[in-house]
Amino acid sequence: MIWNRKVELRMERGDVMVVLAAIMLMLRQVESIRFDLETGHTKCIADDIKSNSMTVGKYHVVNKNEGLPLPEAHKITIRVTSAYGNNYHYAENVAWGHFTFQAADDGDYMACFYAADTKPSSFMTIDFEWKSGVAANDWTHIAKKGSLVAMELELQNMHDTVQSIQDEIYYLREREKEMQLLNISTHSKMAWLSFLSFLVSLSVTGLQLWHLKSFFQKKKLI
Repeated sequence: MIWNRKVELRMERGDVMVVLAAIMLMLRQVESIRFDLETGHTKCIADDIKSNSMTVGKYHVVNKNEGLPLPEAHKITIRVTSAYGNNYHYAENVAWGHFTFQAADDGDYMACFYAADTKPSSFMTIDFEWKSGVAANDWTHIAKKGSLVAMELELQNMHDTVQSIQDEIYYLREREKEMQLLNISTHSKMAWLSFLSFLVSLSVTGLQLWHLKSFFQKKKLI
């Protein structure tokens, strides 16, 4: 849905705190989600990812009957694409998997899950974990490899969080500039359109007066 509206972004002190709080919520550790998928159907999950952000994802079909093998029909096909349709991950007829990539563009990245049709139809539960940005950096794993002390680990994590907040603020400023330019362009076009409408109305009024004058002269009424 596209509509024209006047957008005014005013970053008062309270607004900055709200923005920072929202960013911190987005940067927190992402928990996995579970959803049901019916055979013969597709479900897609989208995530707004900034360019150059690291992204990791893990998924698997939940085995509700522990101790028993997963039914052969409980296999899925997954495709991860960018907002421009570029493929970043594809797997067919699998019960689990993972993906890792660095986003090349800003926008909504979409992970679509499809289950092959069966007769009769059935449902399967999928566990999906998708992280991007700071949440995608597994510093606990890095600490085990590099023997980082607890303080260094915490400082590195805080540095990445602050850097992400700074990048987000720069992004919001760029968006504000774009919206201001759009508002100026829209107002300019509306002014020209109003001026042209006035000229057309004036011309039509003049033609109507000329036509009425000519008509009354022919009828010798004036």
